[in-house]
Amino acid sequence: MSVENKQIANLESLPVIRLLWRYFVPAFTGVIVNSLYNIVDRIFIGQGVGSLALAGLSAVYPIMLIMMGFGMLIGIGAGVRISINFGKKDFNRAEKVLGNAFVLMIIMAILITILGFIIKEPMLRAFGASAETSKYAHDYLDIILFGSIFNIVGFSLNNIIRSEGSAKVAMQSMFISAGVNVVLDPIFIFGFGWGVKGAAWATIISQFLLCVWVIYHFRGGRSIIKLKLKNFKLQKDIVFYILTIGFAPFAMQVSASMVQAVFNSQLISHGGDIAVGAMGIINSVSMLLVMSVIAINMAAQPIWGFSYGAKLYERLRQTLKIALIAATGISVFGFLIVQIFPCTIIKLFNAYDPELIAVGRQGIVIFFSLFPLVGFQIIVGNYFQSIGRAAKATVLSLLRQVIVLIPLLFILPHWYGLVGVWLATPVSDIISASINAVVLSKEWKRIKFL
Repeated sequence: MSVENKQIANLESLPVIRLLWRYFVPAFTGVIVNSLYNIVDRIFIGQGVGSLALAGLSAVYPIMLIMMGFGMLIGIGAGVRISINFGKKDFNRAEKVLGNAFVLMIIMAILITILGFIIKEPMLRAFGASAETSKYAHDYLDIILFGSIFNIVGFSLNNIIRSEGSAKVAMQSMFISAGVNVVLDPIFIFGFGWGVKGAAWATIISQFLLCVWVIYHFRGGRSIIKLKLKNFKLQKDIVFYILTIGFAPFAMQVSASMVQAVFNSQLISHGGDIAVGAMGIINSVSMLLVMSVIAINMAAQPIWGFSYGAKLYERLRQTLKIALIAATGISVFGFLIVQIFPCTIIKLFNAYDPELIAVGRQGIVIFFSLFPLVGFQIIVGNYFQSIGRAAKATVLSLLRQVIVLIPLLFILPHWYGLVGVWLATPVSDIISASINAVVLSKEWKRIKFL
């Protein structure tokens, strides 16, 4: 049986829980490894360079979220469309989506690099870089911007690899990228004495290798669809086809960047650079846990897209149910770890600054106090995205991170100071979770009768 027929047969008939597990293990391994190398960056910088450098990186973090958002705009948008085309057995259309997506990645990366250098100064100020932390932020961002093309192409194509059902290859991609970064970090930061610049160089070298690896996959014999020159000519309908679905995760990432800008601004006002540094640690832990839930989305997305395209609605329902249960389990586990070991987590990043440890402990305990409500919300938004209902996916994605959270970040600190900044997230969680639960209930009734 050909690779193409085998993948289709698995998506059509393999028991859902086995198929999800087959996709989840490499997806989970890949995203955890990927998250860990970002965390390792912060650990090396926090322990080796200091709290101010950690705060400087926190100001760059929202910009990196925006860059990742553009990768999601194309990579997830194309990936969902390719999965749906697989369900319809339209492989020619899937290859056209891949070719157009690749060209869009290149164009987007060039524009981001140029625009990034033009507006980096006001961006860093807006995202919380102070006079004391600005140098660290500039040192890191200058190098990251030069490597944006590797970041966007590598991330986007790897998502498409996962969408065609090649989860193990996508996992290998993450191992290559993360492994190189983890090895180079201490060499560049400590061995060569490059500090923050060393962490940035390690990151873009690892992203370059990821980029080469994923392009090779789509030019080699292991992929179901191929990257072909004839499909590089942009077609208006295909570009629209990609961007309409990719807009939901893009909006979520850009909104996360906006929220981080507001967070950092409020943290500077009510807690200073130390509070911004603590937020960098909290973001690292949050990313690790959220990406664990997103691994479930990665596993479910090709099944949802294929099942919806092939009208296999029972498989669609089964996959949604299992994903919701698993995501809630991960959220509860993450909540317990944070609440039991808050100081231990903070000290991983900086063990010698008592003020950072105290502020970080308070922040992380409050920030994660309603984290069990987060997992299922991520699943619900991605489910609608995966079946092509972009508008609903976008609204649900923006709900927790923008529509509810941003007003709370202005209201609560007015009454409770720094504690109010930390409280904004759990209060947002309970409001948005209630709305997501209502939407999910209605959708469950709808698909029950399809």
